Amino acid sequence: MDLKSLSEKDRKSYNLVITHVMQSWEWGEARISLGTPLERYGLSRNGKLVKAFQITFHKIPFVNQSVGYLPKGPFPDKDLADALIKIAKDKNCAFIKIEPNIEMDNRQWAMDKKRNQNSQFSIVNSQFIKSPKPLFTKYNFVLSLDKTEGELFKNLHSKTRYNVRLAQKRGVVVEERMDDKAFDMYLKLYFDTTKRQNYHGHNTSYHKQIWDTLKKAGMARLLIGFYKNKPLTAWMLLNFKDTLFYPYGGSSTEYKEVMSNNLVAWEAIRLGKKLNLKQFDMWGALGPSADSKDPWYGFHRFKQGYGGELVEYIGTYDLVLNWPLYWLFTFVDKLTPVKVFLLKLLSR
Repeated sequence: MDLKSLSEKDRKSYNLVITHVMQSWEWGEARISLGTPLERYGLSRNGKLVKAFQITFHKIPFVNQSVGYLPKGPFPDKDLADALIKIAKDKNCAFIKIEPNIEMDNRQWAMDKKRNQNSQFSIVNSQFIKSPKPLFTKYNFVLSLDKTEGELFKNLHSKTRYNVRLAQKRGVVVEERMDDKAFDMYLKLYFDTTKRQNYHGHNTSYHKQIWDTLKKAGMARLLIGFYKNKPLTAWMLLNFKDTLFYPYGGSSTEYKEVMSNNLVAWEAIRLGKKLNLKQFDMWGALGPSADSKDPWYGFHRFKQGYGGELVEYIGTYDLVLNWPLYWLFTFVDKLTPVKVFLLKLLSR
């Protein structure tokens, strides 16, 4: 297949072949507006675009090389591997990290694994290695929206149904908002939550650019849960093609007993139905044998209550061109006390 750089005239055909909001043209525009180097590429056969993806490039401190990052991209076959090698050389990348939007039960993936059981990532002739540093979770809850609202509600875990009804009974009100005041509420609750839970979150500029760019494209909205006119829960929801995504949210510790979070999640499902979408992607989860001692177990259990399917992706892989720098980079990341060196670098 032929590799080429894509431009604005390719926007429509590009969005037709990609599958995740993070690969959408609009998401790329938001990253570019933040000053993040980003390039879009297409692989064509007989003049027809069959694969497309965008990669961000992140300068490694103190050296004249970069890291490429391709999240939620296409199937990692040999054509993609060959293209990424060319791109990595052209962009002077020490390595490119990929996290394909491909589930483990994908037919092509399963057939290749069966043919090449001894190869770690045989589709690309071992050009990729299993990454020691995933950025996305390997698992996710995805809820099909093809049932009626009544069937979806019945499919909730009994405790979740109880909490949703409790929130309604206590007088929690959920509003769909797109105004600046609501966005400020969202930011406050988001950063309150990152501080409370002690995890790395994107900065204000990042959230604002994602919000402004995708809202303008009709791809973003906020759901805010109020109790006694006080915002308790705020979610940013993104829609792309047939999917509603829940990437970011925050909540207050006040009035926890009114279960605002539960009602906002249920209203997100109802919003997906209203928009005639086919599925609700909850962005990430723990695995099938989730440990109750895991710091993310609360998030996992909360999402589990809404009846989605726990799906497993094929994972995170690195295509390496500069092995000494790659291992040094990996070693430094492991030494970082909060273990977010790579995450901070790639979120710039």
